[in-house]
Amino acid sequence: MTDNTAISFANVGARYDDNAREVLSDVSFNISAGGFYFLSGASGAGKTTLLRLIYQLHKPCRGQIKLFGHITNDMTRDEIANLRHKMAIVFQEYSLLSHMSVFDNVALPLRVRGLPESKIKKLVIKVLEWVGLAKYADANPKTLSGGQQQRVSVARAIIIQPAILLADEPTGNLDDENASRLMELFVQMNKTFGTTIILATHSTKLMETYKFPIIHVENHRVSFSESRTPATHTQPHAPQQKVWRGPKPQNYFAELSKQFDDIGNA
Repeated sequence: MTDNTAISFANVGARYDDNAREVLSDVSFNISAGGFYFLSGASGAGKTTLLRLIYQLHKPCRGQIKLFGHITNDMTRDEIANLRHKMAIVFQEYSLLSHMSVFDNVALPLRVRGLPESKIKKLVIKVLEWVGLAKYADANPKTLSGGQQQRVSVARAIIIQPAILLADEPTGNLDDENASRLMELFVQMNKTFGTTIILATHSTKLMETYKFPIIHVENHRVSFSESRTPATHTQPHAPQQKVWRGPKPQNYFAELSKQFDDIGNA
């Protein structure tokens, strides 16, 4: 039988100082490929640490982590780099390169993979159109607002169609319309390509609107629960759905996938 587990933790502990208390303790879980989870917890509870452990930016002090069925604890730097080619991560601080344009920031992961510039241009323009930033392609990221920089960071992450997408408060600096746009894009990634997504958020509104299971981080431990129960009160003044000003996400991904197939067959 084929193992469909994308992420597996077994009795994992994590700390940032050898003499410090563990940030996370005795963390054990399995996440199947294609799952979509919210990651919830108070500031400083360890949500970002959990994401860093999955992306291999931090090593556990004990326990075992497996990604795509491979034990990561003793992997070499090159093996970890190859593993990360299947993943993407979006942090709160954006991590954009200020000496590069918006276009070049989004194109970077494709250039690392050696794609032809003609194909890169088509793909970058397409993803920037979808996140509403096509007119800022030549801009320096430092000239953009925080919300716009977040969208550039998300565009750079999704353009590679990762098998695992980790996102740390990706909608935190966005208004409702753009937050909905990004959430719908993540949902379509999950549905269309089976991308495994873990999205850290403090937003109860998001967790009530999109009824995905929740990973809770509290008191150094991790637990799972079903989706939040939607609020029973009505919201007559809630903003109307205005998010679809560009291509539908399923169309975007179908076109993007075809272009990647064309590249692979070239």
